[in-house]
Amino acid sequence: MRDGDSAVSAPVAINGRAAVRSRTGGVERVASELARRLPVLHPERYRVVAPRPGLAHRAGHAWEQALLPFAAHHAGLILSPANTAPLGVRRNVVYVHDLAPLRDPAWFGRAYGAWHRFALRRIAARALLLLVPSEFVARELEELLGVEPDRVRVAPPGVSSHLTPAAGPRPTGLDKPYALALGTLSARKNIGLLDRIAPRLRNAGMETVIAGSGRDYLRDAPSSANPQGARRLGYVEEAELAALYAHAEVLAMPSLYEGFGLPCVEAMACGTPVVAADRAALPEACGGAALLADPDDPDAFARALLQAAGPERERLTEAGHIRAASLSWRRTAELVDAAIERLLRAGG
Repeated sequence: MRDGDSAVSAPVAINGRAAVRSRTGGVERVASELARRLPVLHPERYRVVAPRPGLAHRAGHAWEQALLPFAAHHAGLILSPANTAPLGVRRNVVYVHDLAPLRDPAWFGRAYGAWHRFALRRIAARALLLLVPSEFVARELEELLGVEPDRVRVAPPGVSSHLTPAAGPRPTGLDKPYALALGTLSARKNIGLLDRIAPRLRNAGMETVIAGSGRDYLRDAPSSANPQGARRLGYVEEAELAALYAHAEVLAMPSLYEGFGLPCVEAMACGTPVVAADRAALPEACGGAALLADPDDPDAFARALLQAAGPERERLTEAGHIRAASLSWRRTAELVDAAIERLLRAGG
């Protein structure tokens, strides 16, 4: 997948920085899938330029801003699939996952938030094309940054083929029925709601577990001191996710802001019903196949989880299967490629 820092002569250089990160979230999933699939779709059109893994995270800012443009100087376009791009060039195509740093700076560390607010504004003003996961983010770009709609294309993320109900044995240590939440531990994800409702779910026979770790650039909400709160599993490796999804009674997604909400459709693919917040892009991502609840109302969210795991389970499982089947990474790559092809034909 990597062409290192050597010059790239293909029409489109793919910024592979996020694709080589060791820990995977939604941003990294999109980056790695596009970096893998686009060169297979059109080998003559795409080349991946990626740093050493040690430069994939914070230290990679310098690589992305200074070395990537040099390595890709023969390319007509630079495709960056993870929110940021080399700001000193004008041939950028950028996948913008969300505008969270603009919506609420308190969700991020000071330096990280300031950099991303600056970068998003610069990218919005100068990029030739902006790719987004949802119509919601497309509207955000227009409303918050004044981006013209004709510079934006929607390319929803996909669902990996290994995510199915037949996902293998139950995860070790999760012997009881459980409600699952998945995501980085940040205030935006509203995980504290699950601590508050965990005792009620436990009284109904269901544990509450949270998979995911913190990141040093995100501000986490204060953790609950209640020993009866949700159980933290920490970071879960990619290979273990399918079984974790498939054996859950229900997936809880109480996030206050998402540009899409990939865990929702991944859980649906594994046959697990979903309860999501009625905010931002989550209703769009779920496509009518989940129960929606107010993430500021613990009682309402708890009732929805119990309903989804009980009387609504069969209906939601069937609807979720249909919704997940409509999203594939091949389709994502094809939508991105079609948008880039139009740009190349127009002379960039």
